Amino acid sequence: MEVTLRRFELSDVDAMMAWASDPEVAAFCRWEPYESTEPLLAYLRDTVLPHPWFRAICLTGGEDARPVGAVSLAPTADTCRGELGYVVARAQWGKGVATAAVKGAVAAVFGGEVEGLERVEALVDVDNTASQRVVEKAGFRREGVLRRHYWHKGRVRDLVMYSFISSDHLAEQSRSSRNPATQLQHFSTICVPNRMCSFF
Repeated sequence: MEVTLRRFELSDVDAMMAWASDPEVAAFCRWEPYESTEPLLAYLRDTVLPHPWFRAICLTGGEDARPVGAVSLAPTADTCRGELGYVVARAQWGKGVATAAVKGAVAAVFGGEVEGLERVEALVDVDNTASQRVVEKAGFRREGVLRRHYWHKGRVRDLVMYSFISSDHLAEQSRSSRNPATQLQHFSTICVPNRMCSFF
């Protein structure tokens, strides 16, 4: 089974409901679990499709290639910097799917898909240890803790700052592929999501 990234389509809304409606997935996210597909379809149409870099995480080798999660790079006020976000359906937690997707996203955005990019940041809740492991395995460097950085579901939270810069080495994807353009399509191999989930 391989992890691939592709653009979302409106027809992906039912697959998205698998994680967008799950309270455990939403625990570290700013959004509350969706109860119907109508608002999720509106989000998919109005936010995801026009987004500059928002990709579906898919598994190949099964019966279909429906999304099992999402990974995105949100623009910031500085064009040289973007903020990484990801979310994966609970059924895929602990299988390396999120790590493979993050590696592929980094290879893609630094491989020419995002012009002028020098730094990718990942801001992860201090208690979200699973998501911290994801970015660490993908080669991100922990820079420190942003204390009382944001308000989340009734209380102020600390975030761990991670970064990957253009001169860092990509974590190995597979023995047979070292080219970033190739890595985007084939990654050998929980995301408990990071702050990206505020998009939902």
